[in-house]
Amino acid sequence: MKKRNLLIIAAVAGILMTGCSQGSEAQTETTATIQETETTAEATEELTEETVKEETSEEETTQAAAETTKAEETEAETEAEAAGEGFEDNFAVDSAAAAEFGSQIKAAVAEKDLEKLADLTAFPVYVGIPESSGSVETRDEFIALGAEQIFTQELIDSVAAADENSLSPSMAGFVLSNDSGRPNIVFGVRDGKLAISGINY
Repeated sequence: MKKRNLLIIAAVAGILMTGCSQGSEAQTETTATIQETETTAEATEELTEETVKEETSEEETTQAAAETTKAEETEAETEAEAAGEGFEDNFAVDSAAAAEFGSQIKAAVAEKDLEKLADLTAFPVYVGIPESSGSVETRDEFIALGAEQIFTQELIDSVAAADENSLSPSMAGFVLSNDSGRPNIVFGVRDGKLAISGINY
């Protein structure tokens, strides 16, 4: 009887131990599953953060590129305005642009720089040298006239005395000359930009 009771107790103990062992395994499996879930969640969160960073970086790059393009366009517009480009007619030219262009002409005449003056000229151009047709068709023809014929002392003095800051537009353009009005250099809008259109003696 005693022996039988011992066997029963041993069997119960075995069953209990097996149950505990299975419970422990189940608990271990559950813990492992929880850990895997947490690891997956962390990885997903990291990927999400990286994606957000990449998207933010792309947006910043796009925005920076757009700002650079806008700045370049603004700079180009400013340069075009400074060079006297984009004007519809002589009356659309502001006084600052006219004064700036007039200063460039005065400098070229004072230096007797025919190349520089040619750069400021639109061809064909009227050049009223005595005993000539007056019309000069190309830059080469203009240069061929020579500095001595173009830069007479009277023209140099008249242009030097001109006040480029008080030029008034007309249909013909702007006139750089002394108070007497001649000789003079006339400039105005040609194809949207300022250029010399006539030299009168």
